[in-house]
Amino acid sequence: MGAKILVVDDEPNIVDILKANLEREGYTVVTAGDGAQALELGQSVKPDLILLDCMLPKMDGFDVCRRLRQTVSVPILMLTAKSEEIDKVLGLELGADDYITKPFSIREVLARVKAQLRRVRLSEAEPDADGKVLTFGELVIDNAAYEVRRGDKVIDLTLREFELVRFLAQNAGQVFSRESLLEKVWGYEYFGDVRTVDVTVRRTREKLEPDQDNYRFILTKRGVGYYFDKGAGAADKTGK
Repeated sequence: MGAKILVVDDEPNIVDILKANLEREGYTVVTAGDGAQALELGQSVKPDLILLDCMLPKMDGFDVCRRLRQTVSVPILMLTAKSEEIDKVLGLELGADDYITKPFSIREVLARVKAQLRRVRLSEAEPDADGKVLTFGELVIDNAAYEVRRGDKVIDLTLREFELVRFLAQNAGQVFSRESLLEKVWGYEYFGDVRTVDVTVRRTREKLEPDQDNYRFILTKRGVGYYFDKGAGAADKTGK
């Protein structure tokens, strides 16, 4: 049986189109038409991925995403008909993995779904680098436990945020463009908005960095991309 996908939208025609095409690809599809139902099903049916519309009756998609992220770590793709950048950014900051703007092509949706699920499978099957734990001063990246700790405190990261930190830390000192990170961390070869990377980096920094005015771990190479400072933890560095 294929992965289970929860499709949430209050427009029946969109739900029908997504359901038919996803089932044609071998996925099991569960649907919801409002935010309250989406929240209940997101916690009870244990989907492998959620396609979540932003504008919903009873509870909007942003609130659903925020509340699901307290207990659910599966990929969430926000569906939005709005063109305003702030709406897209809000979804990412609330814990969504990415967003797809309506009107969308089914080909794009399927490509995003496949990429997200492939990344989850690779993460689950990936060896823990011989149990290797990466340490940068007080910051500890535990591959086997899928945890990042600062001292004795576990930092609450989503799966995508953890993968971003781990990938950059494993390649400390190497600068990656936003497009390259979309491919390496999100699994997107043809689709994806680089703004997703910027927002995820910012959200991760807010959790990772003890001093928001003096970044020590994930730094920016202006005009190029992001990198993890291989000397992180040894001394404070400014990377804004």
